[in-house]
Amino acid sequence: MGIGEVAALLGVGMAAGTINTVVGSGTLVTFPTLLAFGYTPVVANVTNTVGLVPGSLSGIHGYRAEIAEFRALGGRRLTRLVLASMLGAALGALLLFLLPAKAFKAIVPALIALALVLIIVQPRLAKRIAARRAARESATVADGAAQGWGVLLAVFGSGMYGGYFGAAQGVLLMAILGLTYSDRLQVLNGVKNVLACVVNAIAAVVFIAVGALGLGGSQHPSVRWGAALAIAVGALVGGQIGASVGRRLPPKVLRGLIVVVGLVAIGSMVL
Repeated sequence: MGIGEVAALLGVGMAAGTINTVVGSGTLVTFPTLLAFGYTPVVANVTNTVGLVPGSLSGIHGYRAEIAEFRALGGRRLTRLVLASMLGAALGALLLFLLPAKAFKAIVPALIALALVLIIVQPRLAKRIAARRAARESATVADGAAQGWGVLLAVFGSGMYGGYFGAAQGVLLMAILGLTYSDRLQVLNGVKNVLACVVNAIAAVVFIAVGALGLGGSQHPSVRWGAALAIAVGALVGGQIGASVGRRLPPKVLRGLIVVVGLVAIGSMVL
């Protein structure tokens, strides 16, 4: 790795850490950058996932008060959501190695496109969530319904998606949490950071183990640790920025940047 590559990965890692804490789409910045430096899609994916874990932990630390508030209103809620995320992430990460590498390269442009759609419709989705929250008669009714299998299955599905690729899983999680829980949105954003971190961490463990044991074969090479470390250092700083300054970033500017980078990523994979 040259100095230029290290500097670029530090920069995009910081950006991704900030974006993940605030919105949840940092992969749409780091993944295309890794592709631009010549990494294959699968190598870029596993390296990116490992590199973003420290940033997720940093974001959790920044939202620790909101997470404590969520737990105070029912500790088992978070435990159940975490378990569902863990199971989904493990399955999604395993699918990355069970399916042919060619399948990943064919599927990812569609997943990026889906992520971009989610980013674009996020404001409208947020308004609908707010309207539904305002229409609820009481927090007790809302949270009672949220303990059912529906929300756990939805979080499991989001975890599986995140374990396989992960772009915009934060948007999915905010939609799920916002439609089922009556807590403040900043509290739910903190919970989103916990679940996204769990997904990234479980997927990273699977990727590292498969690479170390040589179970992935030649089609699925292991993590590129130099690149992962550069992203990790940047993401660690970005997580703190997202938890403090990032909340005040203009949403339209952030969303527009993510869409542009995502379109570039699609172009680099299909052309």
